[in-house]
Amino acid sequence: MHGTPHIVSDVMTRTVVALGRGATFKEIVKTMQQWKVSAMPVVEGANRVVGVVSEADLLPKEEFRDGDPDRYTQLRRLADLVKAGAVTAEELMTAPAVTVPADASLAQTARIMALHKVKRLPVVGDEGVLVGIVSRSDLLKVFLRDDEDIAEEVRREVVAHVFPNPVEPIRVEVRDGVVRLTGRIPDTTLVPVAARLVRAVEGVVDVDCALMGPRRRPALDPDLPDREITAPPSGVGGAA
Repeated sequence: MHGTPHIVSDVMTRTVVALGRGATFKEIVKTMQQWKVSAMPVVEGANRVVGVVSEADLLPKEEFRDGDPDRYTQLRRLADLVKAGAVTAEELMTAPAVTVPADASLAQTARIMALHKVKRLPVVGDEGVLVGIVSRSDLLKVFLRDDEDIAEEVRREVVAHVFPNPVEPIRVEVRDGVVRLTGRIPDTTLVPVAARLVRAVEGVVDVDCALMGPRRRPALDPDLPDREITAPPSGVGGAA
């Protein structure tokens, strides 16, 4: 994978098990067990996603199987009681489905999952047609990216643009996804900008920004010691 940011279509699973509206309760359970998934999209027509059935949608049938709930429970959990009596995917599904477009960034997708508290999302193309499925584990695939691949992108997409004329060559080292930048630059106020851009590179775990400004010149500043100007930490703004 090359380039940043990566999008959902780079990591999604393209083989998707889907249900029709008329799929029965037992068919749904059997399919989940067979494919080892916890949720499946419900489609109609030309594979247009209309809902999602998850294990959470199925559990009320077992929970309320052995007795009638009290009045308080009936009022508080009306939606679950309705699902307890459901027998088809159309009755069980959560609709409208929470989906993500194939060209969404991984960061956008992670935010949608967190907001809706779901572990996987149907991926859709034009007119809501199902093209794949993306899970939490798929979003973590970027952290398997090779260190040298990350280093090359940082050099090409960050260092070359932010620091085109460094005082001394900037060295980019990556170990287990942690990027370390060393070297001298004319303007240390750009260090926080560089750190943010490096963190945005897919697969980066953390950034150790040890960039420094130019050396003091005692001949021009006789009252100042000849010392290095260390750039501020990557998470802190301002000049050194």
